[in-house]
Amino acid sequence: MSENYIKIESKSSIDNIAPIRICVATFLSSLNIHIDELMDVKTALSEAVTNAVDHAYDEESDSKIIVEAKIRDDEKIIITVKDFGKGIEDIPLAMTPMYTSKPENEHAGMGFTIMESFMDEVIVDSVIKNGTTITLTKDIRKKSTNKV
Repeated sequence: MSENYIKIESKSSIDNIAPIRICVATFLSSLNIHIDELMDVKTALSEAVTNAVDHAYDEESDSKIIVEAKIRDDEKIIITVKDFGKGIEDIPLAMTPMYTSKPENEHAGMGFTIMESFMDEVIVDSVIKNGTTITLTKDIRKKSTNKV
């Protein structure tokens, strides 16, 4: 089994969501991947990082997130987004479409639903006061090349 990976450690800040997404997308672009699959992964990643930024910490001061992207055997993408914040008390409730712990935020409550729509597997592991890890997995189709 061959595996390549990158690891990004970042302050948990809204300003870092786009750079993380761009970095991971650039890393994944070495694959023979369909653009629609790459867009799916970027969207799910954005949602996972946004959840960490919006919900993990009460204050930004000592907050951090770690994002790791792996390519396994040139056909499987595995991305983990880890925070060290307050954790999720009720994971099934948090993953319910339209549920949000912050109803004042516009467009809240669809993050996990979006992740599940675009990825093959979404696993949420959380420990109260120790943080949350979201693992996103996608098997990719090989892009066919029609050479004449």
